[in-house]
Amino acid sequence: MTSTASPMSEPLDVVVVGEALIDIVQSPDGQAEYPGGSPTNVAYGLGRLDVKAGLLTAIGRDPRGDAIAAHLQSAGVVLLPGSQSMGKTATATARIAADGSAAYTFDIEWALAPLALPYAPRILHTGSIATFLEPGAGVVRSLLEQAQGGCMVTYDPNIRTDLLGSHHEALALFEEIVPLTDVVRMSASDAHWLYPGKALEDIASHLLTLGTTLAVMTEGAKGSLMATRNFQLRVRAVPSTVADTIGAGDSYMSALIMGLLLRGSDGLAPTVLERIGSIASMAAAITVGRPGANPPTHRELLAEMAR
Repeated sequence: MTSTASPMSEPLDVVVVGEALIDIVQSPDGQAEYPGGSPTNVAYGLGRLDVKAGLLTAIGRDPRGDAIAAHLQSAGVVLLPGSQSMGKTATATARIAADGSAAYTFDIEWALAPLALPYAPRILHTGSIATFLEPGAGVVRSLLEQAQGGCMVTYDPNIRTDLLGSHHEALALFEEIVPLTDVVRMSASDAHWLYPGKALEDIASHLLTLGTTLAVMTEGAKGSLMATRNFQLRVRAVPSTVADTIGAGDSYMSALIMGLLLRGSDGLAPTVLERIGSIASMAAAITVGRPGANPPTHRELLAEMAR
């Protein structure tokens, strides 16, 4: 049976806009399929953390699209109307190396019909393929422009080099989006690909001059850097035995967004960001400790933080 978009029963705190696909994971133990795509993983992670979240995406009315819809529904994430618009659901084939790292090849088209920002969320999140691959990328930028002054915008470029044009083109697109954001999170590998030879501290400062308010750089086991125009601080990683790294950055992003929603009246003070960064690091550590994009529930995260 073909699934349908979930109805809206109450306001959403977060709307995520971006691709949904099936990760076909090939490892020494065999092949398996998991719902994925960075924005989808972030939305799912938010749902697991008990955040009211919805996903605007483009999937097919096919078995893989149904699997994605069921996956989102299991975490309480709303699949927003218009999301089942493609002829087929995209795939990403991930080949897992001995160290747990993943290399990807994609079969994807990305298109969204022009639309207004859905449901006036408190936070709008986007990233990855959705912000680079046309024709959908243009619609995503339009949504970010609509969000200006109305809600916080968070962004993770999650670079997929085999889907991009030249480095110059990718950097130009990225730097068009940054001024439309309030928070940019990126991995050290993405940062160094976009800005080769530069230190993470300098890259973070550059993003702040482009117009974002908070720049977060994650370095896996080396921890993360959180920077505003007033200060930079380092947050230590949480040690973990790595099963694979699929979804680790997305899990960090979900917990970061949750922390931003719950931060209270202290804004982006160092103590606030250190607490948020520690929670996000724990979420990532839990995720890398088990196969696939399998982020923690709110209860699991709280239990680990209490240890």
